[in-house]
Amino acid sequence: MERFYQAVAGVLIAVIFILVLRKQGSDIAILLSVLVCCMVGFLAAGFLKPVMEFLQRLQKLGALQPDYITTLLKIVGISFTAQIAGLICDDSGNSALGKIIQFLASAVIIYLSLPMLSKLLDLVDQILENL
Repeated sequence: MERFYQAVAGVLIAVIFILVLRKQGSDIAILLSVLVCCMVGFLAAGFLKPVMEFLQRLQKLGALQPDYITTLLKIVGISFTAQIAGLICDDSGNSALGKIIQFLASAVIIYLSLPMLSKLLDLVDQILENL
């Protein structure tokens, strides 16, 4: 948890620098914002390692196909990426672009979920046939 609080403090310091740079009309403010987002993203990835181990354990215990876990991870990655990209767009004054990125991510997530939803529908159909 200490790393979390250090990261939050670093982000708040970066926000102060970004505000000062914006007042001076510097485009470096956007670059600094992107850099800080990337650094925090790498830090967040470190926190996700235990989650990966849990998913691998879940896959073994539930005899799940590796494709399902891979799809879930892709969905999480797309969600995080779209959220960060959307926030960066909002921060740079292009909120419409940020919202369309999030809409695109939603469409891709639904698309990636179709095989799992199809299997779920097949399972429900089998259960109803057996009743």
